Amino acid sequence: MRILILHRVTDKMIRHATGIDHAAHDVTYVGPADRLATLPSDLRCTRIERPDTGDLTEEVLAAVDGLPAFDMVLALSEFDLIAGARVRAALGVPGDREEDILPWRDKVIMKSMVAAAGLRVPRFLSLPEALAAGPEGLPWAGETVLKPLDGAASMNVHIYPTPDEALTAVREAGVVPEGPERDGFEVEEFVTGPIIHVDGMLIDGKPMAIQASRYVGTCLGYAEGTPLGSVQIEMTPEMSRWTADCLAAVNITTSLFHLEGIETPDGLVFLEVGARFGGADVVDTFELATGVHLPSRYLQMVTGGVAAEDLTWPDSDGSRYGWFCWPSHKLGAEYCRIEGADEFRESPLVYRWSQRTEDEPIKTVLSYADTDIPLAGVVGPGDSAELDRFLSDAFASIRVEPVTPAEPVGAESAG
Repeated sequence: MRILILHRVTDKMIRHATGIDHAAHDVTYVGPADRLATLPSDLRCTRIERPDTGDLTEEVLAAVDGLPAFDMVLALSEFDLIAGARVRAALGVPGDREEDILPWRDKVIMKSMVAAAGLRVPRFLSLPEALAAGPEGLPWAGETVLKPLDGAASMNVHIYPTPDEALTAVREAGVVPEGPERDGFEVEEFVTGPIIHVDGMLIDGKPMAIQASRYVGTCLGYAEGTPLGSVQIEMTPEMSRWTADCLAAVNITTSLFHLEGIETPDGLVFLEVGARFGGADVVDTFELATGVHLPSRYLQMVTGGVAAEDLTWPDSDGSRYGWFCWPSHKLGAEYCRIEGADEFRESPLVYRWSQRTEDEPIKTVLSYADTDIPLAGVVGPGDSAELDRFLSDAFASIRVEPVTPAEPVGAESAG
């Protein structure tokens, strides 16, 4: 087959050569220069750099213009799923189209389908509907979330004390400009409770590998500049049933998945779901706990390397792991100083620790990749409570500070 890959996620996470037989298939990777550089130098493939400055679909189509036809288009990043569908449609390649993917990207469509299946979701309205109804027309009165329909990594998400304040922020403060952009937002009630994520792989609706985790911190907090992590927890029968029902509601049947929900006294409340693997170090901790590397196992199946019935699924030994990361996009600098990390770095619970030195640049845009951010890592094995405590203590103690031009790289801290 001729396979086109929208290459955004580092090869370290995907392990393309493990999942795809590059001797049997002609594989073309289109991606930014820094991501193409993560591919093994001796990998048999075609690498095409895209500028990463404009529309993703247009950049990919321009990159492959004039090339022989492709048989498959793969897009594994949540940021690329819609673009991948549009590229398939433009090139006439079989596979998911935009309308197939919308239930996994459009939060109004997604929650409507889950609610129709009888599962609890936060009460919600599209932003145009909410503006037309006014705050008195919304079926809730408390904290209100404004978010993009297809948002990722909690970017452009805002929380307001009341629906009135949320709609006022739109109408009067211009949080979302007038015009078509408002069609791409929704408002929903803020449901209080710890947030879990369930990750795994389905084949014909049957979970072949599955793992539940609970966040320490929140994705929204990370977007706003605070650290984030998660710790693996027991997959209860209730959680298993809820997971299966949520996935079936949005027609995820043979796919990787990342599902999020809110724990409340009355049970789990659906938050969102994606037909993809989880970000940060979810893939690594999943493999440590289950023996299954999700992205490469999925690639094996979809590219015909191994038939679904021949895939192996190791038995878990019950070990639990967690991951953590510190954001850099709110620091306002390309370099940073990390203080208070030594006692945590030396803990026997640390499985992997990735820390930037003061002369190593960090990304100024939101990223979860350990090569982009000040500090990240994996902890375990251990029980859920001790891993949670380690992350909570680290988040309260470790400080990441910008190194400014007035403070040359390598300068001693005045504090």
